[in-house]
Amino acid sequence: MWQHYVSVTSLDEAIQILAKEKEKARIIAGATDLILEIERQVRRGIETLIDVTRIPQLDQILLDEDDVIHLGPMVTHNHCVASKLLRERAFPLVAAAWEVGAPQIRNRGTVAGNLITASPANDTIPPLMALNAKVTLLSTQGERIVPLTEFYKGVRQTVMRPDEMLVDISFPALQSNQRGTFIKLGLRKAQAISVVNAAVVVTFEEVQPSKPISEWRVQHAAITLGAVTPIIVHAGEAEQALIGKTLTEETIEEVSRLAQRSARPIDDVRSSADYRYEMVRVCVARALRQIAQGAETQAVPSDPVLLWGKEFQGHAPALEASVEHQRQDEIVTTVNGQEYRVRGASHKTLLRFLREDVGLTGTKEGCAEGECGACTVFLDGIAVMSCLVPAPRAHGAQIVTIEGLAQGEQLHPVQRTFIEEGAVQCGYCTPGFLMSAAKLLEEKPQPSREDIQWAISGNLCRCTGYYSIVRAIEKAAQMTQTT
Repeated sequence: MWQHYVSVTSLDEAIQILAKEKEKARIIAGATDLILEIERQVRRGIETLIDVTRIPQLDQILLDEDDVIHLGPMVTHNHCVASKLLRERAFPLVAAAWEVGAPQIRNRGTVAGNLITASPANDTIPPLMALNAKVTLLSTQGERIVPLTEFYKGVRQTVMRPDEMLVDISFPALQSNQRGTFIKLGLRKAQAISVVNAAVVVTFEEVQPSKPISEWRVQHAAITLGAVTPIIVHAGEAEQALIGKTLTEETIEEVSRLAQRSARPIDDVRSSADYRYEMVRVCVARALRQIAQGAETQAVPSDPVLLWGKEFQGHAPALEASVEHQRQDEIVTTVNGQEYRVRGASHKTLLRFLREDVGLTGTKEGCAEGECGACTVFLDGIAVMSCLVPAPRAHGAQIVTIEGLAQGEQLHPVQRTFIEEGAVQCGYCTPGFLMSAAKLLEEKPQPSREDIQWAISGNLCRCTGYYSIVRAIEKAAQMTQTT
């Protein structure tokens, strides 16, 4: 694991450390990929982690005077999902962000991190490439702006230098004559890596309100494919074939078949190459049909579950000064309203810090890689997977674990209804389900069944079949309405 952890309060501090440490240092934001890469020794030789999560204003989503949208490096996937601006002017990115992981992952994982990880299956790269995005890279030598089409050199390879930090993602906001969407094919509805994904942005010659969109003539098109080649690619032949056409069924079929020619898919554990090849056609056709029908925005709920509760302001509390943690340095944190001072845990994850050093074992280690949700806790007000959070992030933070859910002897309503409805069998996953459910009811006191299903999409149970769990959460919601 890492030896040195620095929570910085400015970009200048971050790039100064990068300039000094180079390959031995990494910027850490969401850490949903980096923690696993370090633990699995995919990333070797990393001695210093530079935490930028406490720098103010890095999580902003802005529209400038040139009608260009800017995403800061701390913009998470849930920030995108919650953004009114992006829903109206960059919907393909919202649709992709909604498909990433589960609420706890979307609360930590950043769009910048998704781009830098550079997996061809990462969901936000295709829509940003279709939107003609650029990234701004900062080092002590200055800034450079790189089009996303030139950012990737291969699988998990980018043009970034070891001393650079990605500080901005920018792209033109969609205009009134543009429509776009994103389609993902995974092996399940949540917590799935893409088998194939596709982003489509269509520019029409003009808006014709008197006619259905399927009769508007195409002026320009961008079709990008993910998880089918070593890097995200444009389906150039298909894009050209759309120009001057209308979105008839015949055109959609022709263009989706042409898109297959840009795919050179591989066989792996998730899919055969032949299946991927056919699904490129299917995904592109679905995207074009959604646009033709004006139905693309139906893919994302209008009031999505975020597991932010009701008080989270969208960003972590700032630090007054930067803090350095080596292995024996003290982490000072508040857990369930009580202050703890712990030494010797700065090299751990938050999950192991809570269990081994704070002594709160209610938070369970199921998979230790963000797949099962058993380790869900509240970090500064939002639900996260504690197995993917570095322990030093707890310094100066407010944390709630399953032990803090009850008020004295009074159980939380979801704890009571889980007992009453028999929503517990082996019980190992239960703390995570209870935390997700409690945060949902804080956020939405009267959730729909679909809200409940989305809220627990990051929590896995191998015993109950989920029916009793859903009933218990519905009953808890009814209980809170009558008290």
